[in-house]
Amino acid sequence: MQELIMTYGIPLAIIVAKILAIMLPLTITVAFYTYAERKVIAAAQMRRGPNVVGPFGLLQPIADAVKLLFKETILPSKANIIVFLFAPILTFTLAMVAWAVIPVNEGWVIADINVGILYLFAISSLGVYGVIMSGWASNSKYPFLGALRSAAQMVSYEVSMGFVIVTVIICVGSFNLTDIVLAQKSVWFCIPLLPMFVVFFISALAETNRTPFDLPEGESELVGGYFTEYSSMTFALFFLGEYANMLLMCAMTTLLFLGGWLPPLDIAPFNWVPGIVWFLLKVGFLAFVFLWVRATLPRYRYDQLMRLGWKVFLPLSLFWVVATAGFLVYFDMVPNAG
Repeated sequence: MQELIMTYGIPLAIIVAKILAIMLPLTITVAFYTYAERKVIAAAQMRRGPNVVGPFGLLQPIADAVKLLFKETILPSKANIIVFLFAPILTFTLAMVAWAVIPVNEGWVIADINVGILYLFAISSLGVYGVIMSGWASNSKYPFLGALRSAAQMVSYEVSMGFVIVTVIICVGSFNLTDIVLAQKSVWFCIPLLPMFVVFFISALAETNRTPFDLPEGESELVGGYFTEYSSMTFALFFLGEYANMLLMCAMTTLLFLGGWLPPLDIAPFNWVPGIVWFLLKVGFLAFVFLWVRATLPRYRYDQLMRLGWKVFLPLSLFWVVATAGFLVYFDMVPNAG
């Protein structure tokens, strides 16, 4: 036993330290992202937003967390209790474990695996299960309809996101996220792949059930959607999972199209700024756009949402995959597989 501790103790400590270095700031950021959302929407509607708890209302997320922690967890009488309680845990866990392969700076990643982009795509696809399980286990019509809506919506837009990711992989020749970032040293992919950048970001809004694609939570016809029957910490886990997924999608967009931690120009004073600062600035800007869109746009009808996904984004992304591959082959620019 002592030999095992001596052999694996230090690597295990390093791994735990890496996980805490990502998870703790992420959890705090998610909490204050909810505060930022209320402030941004309040500014858009010319009102104050949270301003009572703490200076400028900065302690409002902590007050919300304490309130949810001490509220009663209500379990519907005819619900499948095990699945009902497991669904929010699954949703929150998937939102957290996806960050294991996100490089916030060169070499700053928990698991620098060669199939990082496939890992992210798989984790984001598994998110459908938490939604379906919560809607079915609630044994209530509104959550079940909301879950069906959300599952159909997420699957529909994942197809387009998959083709966008394939386009980036074709340009890089690697599934490794660090390689994808380093391939953008000369030019960020948002410039040559601008239509795919737009498709990916809009699909990210639909994937996270955000305005204008928040139909699974349409209060006018579905009350609260798939988490209508949830309260206390079970609701909080869904809430935190949704906002963590929003930040994850912003991070993915940054890595795939905005050069990750790379500066806009490799000249002074841009290259004096640490890479992690550039990464955080880009993710922060995209996160602000998520909130800006919510404060600005109305909700789509369901037929409009499906038409956009299947009749616009899918043909466009498929065409761009073929066009990108043809361009690279014609000009003999196909990258070597890494």
